Amino acid sequence: MHIAWLGKKSPFCGNVTYSREVTNALLDRGYQVSFLHFAQEAELDTDNAAWNVANGKWGKGISQTPFSGSLPAASCNEVSLPCLYKSQIYTIPTFKSSKVLMKALRRLQPDIVHASLTLSPLDFLLPEICQELKLPLVATFHPPFDRKLRNLTSGTQHLMYQLYAPFLAHYDCTIVFSQIQRDILVRLGVPEERVAVIPNGVDAIKYSPGPSSLKSELGADRIFVYQGRIAPEKNVEALLKAWKQCDLGPRNLLAIVGDGPLAASLQLFYGEDEGIVWLGFIADEDRRIEILRGADVFVLPSLVEGLSLSLLEAMACGLACLATDAGADGEALESGAGVVLHTQRVRSQLQTLLPLFCDHPEMAVMLGQKARQRALDRYTLSQNITELENLYAGVLQHQQMPIRGLA
Repeated sequence: MHIAWLGKKSPFCGNVTYSREVTNALLDRGYQVSFLHFAQEAELDTDNAAWNVANGKWGKGISQTPFSGSLPAASCNEVSLPCLYKSQIYTIPTFKSSKVLMKALRRLQPDIVHASLTLSPLDFLLPEICQELKLPLVATFHPPFDRKLRNLTSGTQHLMYQLYAPFLAHYDCTIVFSQIQRDILVRLGVPEERVAVIPNGVDAIKYSPGPSSLKSELGADRIFVYQGRIAPEKNVEALLKAWKQCDLGPRNLLAIVGDGPLAASLQLFYGEDEGIVWLGFIADEDRRIEILRGADVFVLPSLVEGLSLSLLEAMACGLACLATDAGADGEALESGAGVVLHTQRVRSQLQTLLPLFCDHPEMAVMLGQKARQRALDRYTLSQNITELENLYAGVLQHQQMPIRGLA
């Protein structure tokens, strides 16, 4: 089977990780994958690519520059779609991007198109393009949400679901990460038979408990870690305020991994004097794994989420996990696999929980084991890809069925 995958390769975000992990896994199972991604003009001629054409796979590090517009004769072709702007949240394509996409799909002749939606206007044109080319179209819909719609941020996210629903109704199938997301789209008019729940998956062999020198490197007895964007919807300041107020002593550290629009301002008020270490954006995957293996507790205080890959990676590495009930993260930790925080009481809850995990390290060990087992039971990449294979087969079979009366 030949899959044309439309997704992101930069800037680094959950969509990039999702596209990298899924396409590499599909290649491992013998599929041909053509990767179509957005690139600005200045990026098109760069030789600094994160795609290894020799073996047709993404490299371990995520380069911040995409790739040439060539179509190498390998297991994975690559096509750059021109864009004016792209960020971790949305993309603005050029006017000619739809023509470039249609020309590429005609040339590649894939069996199926899978769009990991990049929140760009091109998303709304895909059903029309694929219908004209008689290509089945599958989407993965990523926007985060707060299921209780309790705040302005989550309300804005709900508007994104309202905006997309009429167009997703014309996709052959839309993948979401939880039953709650499926219910929202169905309520907004997407036919229920066209919405599939396939949770994010993590490579549980690569992300697993193991040795780490992080504690000796940082001079700590216990390490709490946050990994993700430093942005308003991630609610990182609530974690920082709770940590500062707890005053847990010099041998307990909070490591912040990631970057974003709030990083510079927050670092002015929360730093080494409070036992907070800012590690910044880390492109090297092995280093991120080493940090997770060396930490004791993972904290995700988000106001809105989909299903956090960072949370699943921490679970697979055997960390005790504390996360809000935003999106599907609460589902991942339900029934004792972790501690589920209320989105509106993050700071007060953490002020109680952080000292508790410092005083009783055996709690972190026990919850870490449960988190690892939950990841193995529900959220492995292998299970994810098997479900995706079955979905592709069902979509292709449905397309090939003769219309009654015309056969």
